[in-house]
Amino acid sequence: MALDEGDYRHAADHVAGAITHAPTMPEVHEMLTRLAARTGGGLDLFPLDEQVFIGAVVARAHLLAAAGRAGEGLELLAAATGHAPTVDWAGVPWVGAEDLPARLDPDQIAIVLMQICASVPDPVPAADRPPLLPYLRLAGHATAAHPDHGLLLGASSALARRLGEITTALDWATQGVRAEPSKLAEVWLGYAYRSAGRTGAAIAALRRASAHDPDDLSIYADIAGTLADAGRLDEAIDWIERALARNPTFDCAVHTAYRLRYRRDGDLRHLIALADFQRDHPDDSHEHHDLAECCHDRPWLARLPAAGGPVVATVERALTRGLVPTRLSLRQPEPPSAMRLLGTALPGLPVTVERTPTPDPRQPRRTSVRQLWRYAGWQADPALDHPSPQACERIRQIAQPVWHHPPAAYDSAVILATLDADDLLGLLVHPPPPADPAGTDPAGWLRCVQVWACLGMLHHRTDEPWPDSTRRRVLVDVAWGVEDWAAEAALFALVTAAWVDPAVRPDVARVVAERLADAVEVAEHRTVPILWSLAHLALATPELDPDTASTARRIAGRSARIPRQRRPGLIRRLLGRA
Repeated sequence: MALDEGDYRHAADHVAGAITHAPTMPEVHEMLTRLAARTGGGLDLFPLDEQVFIGAVVARAHLLAAAGRAGEGLELLAAATGHAPTVDWAGVPWVGAEDLPARLDPDQIAIVLMQICASVPDPVPAADRPPLLPYLRLAGHATAAHPDHGLLLGASSALARRLGEITTALDWATQGVRAEPSKLAEVWLGYAYRSAGRTGAAIAALRRASAHDPDDLSIYADIAGTLADAGRLDEAIDWIERALARNPTFDCAVHTAYRLRYRRDGDLRHLIALADFQRDHPDDSHEHHDLAECCHDRPWLARLPAAGGPVVATVERALTRGLVPTRLSLRQPEPPSAMRLLGTALPGLPVTVERTPTPDPRQPRRTSVRQLWRYAGWQADPALDHPSPQACERIRQIAQPVWHHPPAAYDSAVILATLDADDLLGLLVHPPPPADPAGTDPAGWLRCVQVWACLGMLHHRTDEPWPDSTRRRVLVDVAWGVEDWAAEAALFALVTAAWVDPAVRPDVARVVAERLADAVEVAEHRTVPILWSLAHLALATPELDPDTASTARRIAGRSARIPRQRRPGLIRRLLGRA
């Protein structure tokens, strides 16, 4: 109606909105064509302002193509794909036209394909590939039209490899090396060989890439990573040491070196050193994931360990399978957080405790600490006031059971910096309900709230020197309280402080060692439900003394077995640099 009435700007807004929701619908493109015909091309209706709507970008791309400027149109479609790669922005006839690449500069096509590669995962999950297939068809037509253009062939290979077309990727990369031998062409070929499982050929190609440019130390790091994936760890470390000999502060080499050293011996010192390097060099050449991949799925380094015990098991069976007992008998009192959870999840369930062993688990391990709980018999009730609504809302935004690594968790918790200490402590015993109670494990949610509340405490009054600071005093108090999940959370916050601030490491290591030693001593007389978790916290602690580390490994049940880490893709930074 707006088009018929001559209100072209209003009509343009409607078209931009429609193309966002249905980017390949013929009726939408017919309307865009009609608008262009009435307005001399329509480009002025879809300007590229500072804050431009993605529908306007895509509409402008199609109008540029219709005006004979298809190369510029492809660049805008690639930008839209970078913003929303799971939307089929390019599934239109003009992009798939077989004769299109012959009318374009092959350098421009290569840059578009490299834009796509830089904006999608490597590899792209199978379910997310269909919207990217128009670019792969474009690559096929382009390599046929420009069979001797090395950059285009390499970029096409990179895209094919990401989309699971390994044979095609190998063919294009091989053709690219033959057409224009270069460092980048050999890197593309090496990556294609590696994706095909041909490790020897991949390493040979990467060695040739290094021969083209011996000063490019990022290729050394890539060779090292490929050798490590092939199980040739000593050779891998030799290559990365050669890179470091040339430049001891080159970020790619440093990150790879620490990752490979940790993979070889599992020594936490390598990860701490990497975290320090990462903190001291915020302007690295590109984003690195080595620290996150080394920490991945390891208790406390990257995830919150699940709670155990009879109370948690009872609640889980009741909520997931409808198996509600008529009564529950416990050998000894469980952690107060667990008992509180039981009363909330299964109110009115009769509970008996066979005995109260010594040392009494209802008593804090040090008498001078702040009390979070008060007891009436075995029943634990919060001893603190409820947190404010603002605190509840903030914790809902941030509480989750995983993080990349301790420094990343510290950074994320800054959202809690404006909460006062009473609010943060109140969250430990009065967790707000999750946003989606039906889909949330109640024990896991409570532990998440406690962990992030304690991490938030690290941002409380940061101007105070650590030894006498409120944040240290509160966290140490909670850590030495009764054997509770909150004590684990407080100790993790202290460990995190040691990761981000080398000056506090001796103090934190001493607190962790003393807390674990106390738990070990108590465990000689009765069960300590949080002992296993305390051991893993100790194993995550910088500068822990060797005797405590040995004790922690024994309790944890294994001696620092290191899982195989996923290696970050170097091609992304090479593409970005090309």
